[in-house]
Amino acid sequence: MVAVQTRRFTVSEYHRMSELGILVPTERTELVNGQIIAMAAKGTLHTSAVLLTQDLLSDRLGKRVFVKSQDPIRLNDDSEPEPDIVLAVRDPLAYSDHHPTAAEVLLVIEIADSSLKYDLETKAPLYAKAGISEYWVLDVVERKLHVFRQPGELEYQRQTILAETLEIAPLAFPDCAIAIRDLLPPTPVKDSI
Repeated sequence: MVAVQTRRFTVSEYHRMSELGILVPTERTELVNGQIIAMAAKGTLHTSAVLLTQDLLSDRLGKRVFVKSQDPIRLNDDSEPEPDIVLAVRDPLAYSDHHPTAAEVLLVIEIADSSLKYDLETKAPLYAKAGISEYWVLDVVERKLHVFRQPGELEYQRQTILAETLEIAPLAFPDCAIAIRDLLPPTPVKDSI
């Protein structure tokens, strides 16, 4: 019996595949733990929550930080995910010569409609191991915010689930309290009969 081995890729190899046209821009992918992951299609709840979250954070934090949306971050030699929202330290070159590294990332937010399990079980350990100080998963279906803080070698040491009726402030900006409800798409009003 022949053992099956998975070929893992480095970030440099991943970039080279894009340069050569092996991976095309319309094929949305990200590199996670050396594996090229096809990203799910964006649903309307997901898209709405990304828009609301990015707009709210940009408005509240202004020029104190870059609020990046669905752009790559470089975690290590084999992971370059594209989180839904990233708060990155302001770079004088506006990241023209590199993607933000883990040391430059203040908060990562993933919006979950169909990706909750992946965001909680694969992405959380990935971000913890890279030393991302804070990671949020906004569950747009159950209308909850999963908050991960204190990264460890394998996982975050503090994990909390907050209801939409609560507020939270990013660790890097304790003066920026945000109502979780404001990050979520509005619930449709049902016609009364």
